[in-house]
Parts: sequence; structure tokens; C-alpha cells
Amino acid sequence: MIAQLQSRLARHALLLAFIAGAILSLAFAPYGVWPLAILCPAYLFFAWQGASARHAAAVGFWFSAGTFGAGTYWLYHSIHTIGGAPIWVALFLMVALVAIMGLYLALLGYVQARLLPTVGALRWLVGLPAMWLLLEWWRGWFLSGFPWLSLGYAQIDSPLAALAPLLGVYGISFACVLCAGALLTLIIGSKRERVLALAALLLPWLCAWPLWKHEWTQIAGPPLTVAVVQGAIPQDEKWSPEWRDKTLALYRELAEPHFGARLIVWPEAALPDLAHELTDYLSSLWSDAHAKDSDIIMGLLHYDPQKDAYYNGVLALSDRVEWYHKRHLVPFAEYFPVPSFIRSWLKLMSLPHSDFDSGAVEQAPLDAAGQKIGTTICYEDGFGAEQLGVLRQATLLVNVTNDAWFGDTSAPHQHLEISRMRALESGRVMIRAANDGISAIIAADGKIQATLPRFKAAVLTGTVQPRTGLTPYARMGNWPIIVFSLLCAIAVVARTARQRITQRAVVELNQT
Repeated sequence: MIAQLQSRLARHALLLAFIAGAILSLAFAPYGVWPLAILCPAYLFFAWQGASARHAAAVGFWFSAGTFGAGTYWLYHSIHTIGGAPIWVALFLMVALVAIMGLYLALLGYVQARLLPTVGALRWLVGLPAMWLLLEWWRGWFLSGFPWLSLGYAQIDSPLAALAPLLGVYGISFACVLCAGALLTLIIGSKRERVLALAALLLPWLCAWPLWKHEWTQIAGPPLTVAVVQGAIPQDEKWSPEWRDKTLALYRELAEPHFGARLIVWPEAALPDLAHELTDYLSSLWSDAHAKDSDIIMGLLHYDPQKDAYYNGVLALSDRVEWYHKRHLVPFAEYFPVPSFIRSWLKLMSLPHSDFDSGAVEQAPLDAAGQKIGTTICYEDGFGAEQLGVLRQATLLVNVTNDAWFGDTSAPHQHLEISRMRALESGRVMIRAANDGISAIIAADGKIQATLPRFKAAVLTGTVQPRTGLTPYARMGNWPIIVFSLLCAIAVVARTARQRITQRAVVELNQT
């Protein structure tokens, strides 16, 4: 029966892989159908069963193309609708990203067909989960990295999320593919293998359940009042000269009634000018806020004349002025890794400079409102391992972003999902200020404490609890799950190689 089903599915294997991959995108926000992050990989593992290396690579490519085609369709909106790039440029960049993402799973398909056993629990419960995890982690940093749509993010509202403070998002991804392999084993494995599969299927959930009750970090001082300002300036008008003074006035008007909140946060590049061009405005704002015991953190573009460098920065106006400069820049938006003669075709923002410069890798947390604040800008919060160093001091997390580039698409919801994972991994409150949403206050357990509606100029107020201490993930990062997966993969591959050598030797002996 299983063989007959495989035969029928094989006739349309690539199309079905693409459809299954596209369905996987529904596991992520705003849809949040998190079981699909287990069921869809299980289908892929089934489609790989018995396939040649070449065919498995093709199946993996089209599965991943479906996921990223459906899951990152919003790139077209940011590149063409907002960025103003020609349609062909937008389509080219979209197809290029989808193709690159497809190559990752194509590689996995090819490698697993060549190196893993063709059947058995070692393949389904050890080899495939380990290799998937290693590939997902590699995708998150190689060539600048694109950690978007890692399986673990889809579990932020499932019981498996409780594993985040222990193993991080990649540990949850491993749990997903372990469950996927277990489901496949229950269907096509032997009786003994099915017993192992049932245990493997239950293990992550049984481990996660008691962890929800555990507090990994400690309260640090009294609660803090905060106000998050969301200006909701349309992206296609944000940098227009006629909007400059309107934007300055709007942010001042929104913030002023909330002077008295201990910490006020504005979004990424909130004001459409360079910091040194806004000296009088910032001085007046700082003076009035400080008079009522408010500190302000705002996203602002910063020019350093000593280095002749432009930064996407965060300015803290507290007892003194401090800066955080964005470290992980966005290719083709904040810097352009292409020859200068084609930059005018690809540049997505009209700013008075060609490229941003990267901030220092090691930057101290910002001092504001009596707290040490770990800061990220835009999609930097997608790179959780890069933020671990600051957690030894940080009592709060702040992410400033401008998701207006993506309009009314799934991208801002996916980004909020990522921010929630960072809060949960670190055991810290995350204060999130977005230009047109989704601005939010995220509790230390990853739950959303409060949000603002999208596309509305408003201020989100609330009280947050600073925390200290380190979760196991904050202490060790991704290395435990990466090393574990690597050892598992090596062990399975080595055992398979020994078995195949032995089999060939037996065959040759029989022939002689």
C-alpha cells in the first residue's frame, strides 16, 4: 500500500513538493498553523524515501522554493511598490532569493540520499533531523545569513516554545523535524521502530511541558513605565522634503503627552534626516523630556565626520548621549554588494549617501531609564546568537524597526514572531517600536503584553519588568544543539559507510 502510494505521488513529485513547501508557510505568522511545521517536513522525508540523489535534490529544491516563494512574497512589495525598482528587478531578486533558499534543501536532499541509510530508525529519527538542523543553522549565517522561516519560529505559540530558553530556536527546529521523522517511522517503520518513534514523538512535548513553569531569569528592581511611539508615516512619503517638518512635529506631538514615562521609544530612522541636522530639535526634546524624568531611545541616521561613515543608529537621550550602530546590514537595502554602475537600478532608499557602514561587533548596552538596554535594529533581531554577549548586562531588550517597507503583508507578523522568540530565549522583556506597526511590548515569556493597531499614529503605554540572569541558551548559545546534531550526523554517516563497505565486500566475495 505504501509502495503504491509512493508510485502514484512520484508522477507529480516536484509539483507536490512545491505545494507542500508552500503549505509550510502557513505554519508561520500571521496564520500560525504550527502543526504544519511538523507535517510538511514529514511529507518531504516521505518524498525522499527511495529517491535517487538527483531526484531528491530536485524535490528538496522545489519544496523550499514553495516555502520561500509563499513565505517571502512581500519582497515584491518592498522592492517594487515601495522601493520603486522596475518590475523585472523585483522579480529577479525574488526569484534569486527563492532559488538560493531552494539550493539549501537541494543540497540536503542530495546528501541524505548519498550518505544516510535507505530505511530505518537511524535515518528517520537521527540522520534526517540532525542534517536538517545543521542546514538550517548554516542558512542563518552563511553569506550574511537569512534565518527567516526557521521551523522553530512557527512554534512560538505551541507547547514546544518552552524549549527556547534551553536550546533556542534551533533546538525547537530540531524537535519539529524529530517529530516529523517519528511520524514517518510510525507509518512505514517496523514494529520495533514504531515503538522508538512513539517515544521520540512524545519526548519533546514531555520535556517542554514542565519548563513553562520555570523562571530562568530574576526580577531586577521595580517595574518601569514605557511609551512606544508609532508615527505611521507612509514609506513612500517618509523621505519627501515636504514631509520632513510634518514628521518632526508629529513625533513631538505624540511623545509630549507621555513625558513622565520613564522610557520612551521611537522606531527605526524615526526622523527623516541625519542627527547632526537636527541638533536644535533633539536638544529641545531632550531638555523637555529630562525635566519630567523621561529618557528617550530613537532610531536615527548618524553621520560620523571623523570616519566619514554613515550609520543606521539608535540614539539614547539619557544622562548623556549614547549611540548604538546597526551591525548586521541588509544586502541591497543598506549596502549594495554590486558594481557601482548598477547600483542605481537596485537601490531601494533615497538617502544622501551610497552605503551604510556596519557598527562595531561588540557594543555595550545603552544606558537609559536606569537600565542596561540590549538594542537591535530591524531584522538584526533575527540573529539571536549575535545578541548573546549583551545579555550579561542587559535588563531590557529594545528592537526598533521600519516594517513599512512591507505594507499589509505577512512580513511584519513574521518579524514580530521573531522578536517574541528573542524575548523568550533570553528571559527579557522586548520593547518593539515599528514605524507603522507592529509595535509591541513582549513579556519575558514571549507572550504579547500589548500592541498597537497597524497603520495608525499612536502611542503604546505599559509597565515592564527589568530582569537579570542568563537562561541556559543565553549562556551557551546554539553550540549544544549544533554539536549534538553534528555528532549524530557523523555517527549515522560513518555507520552507514561501514555497512556499505561490508556489503560490497560480501558481494565481491560471493562473486569470486
